[in-house]
Amino acid sequence: MVHSDLVKQCKANDRRAQLQLYRQYCDGMFCVAMRFLNNENDAEDVLQEAFIKAFQKLEQFRGDVTFGAWLKRIVINKCIDFIKSKKVQYVELKEHTLRIADDEDWKVDDGISVEDVKAAMARLPDKYRFVLQMYLVEGLDYQEISGILGLGESTCRTRLMRGRGLLKELLKNAHYGTGS
Repeated sequence: MVHSDLVKQCKANDRRAQLQLYRQYCDGMFCVAMRFLNNENDAEDVLQEAFIKAFQKLEQFRGDVTFGAWLKRIVINKCIDFIKSKKVQYVELKEHTLRIADDEDWKVDDGISVEDVKAAMARLPDKYRFVLQMYLVEGLDYQEISGILGLGESTCRTRLMRGRGLLKELLKNAHYGTGS
């Protein structure tokens, strides 16, 4: 069945169509939630909330992007909301202490593994981690990230550069044994 027909049926409150759309997207969206939350139970909860919101707001889906892209944005926003709600203590990093890295400087030492990068990203303040994760892992561009986070594109670029610089410092410290 064509996605646009399925979405139309869902807009008409067809439960079978909703179930079919859910089945088509649940695994992929679960992976997105897991990349943000790193906990299966939390990812499942957030995923359910995201689908409920998507079906409630389906009239707002205009079809100018794919349904999957529209749903992914909802999942990411729900993940960010969940993380913010669970945050016990938020330490604001003083921005004037950060170096801004060169825009094309994405290389890391050969001895650094994907697990090292994931662990270092988890240590970043949310405002940098969210932008880095959406850019590097989810493959979103500045315009999409700024829309999701409600920020200007220049703010997204700045956070990406600062986050990348901080990430590289964390990786360097971990790699050379000077990390905490």
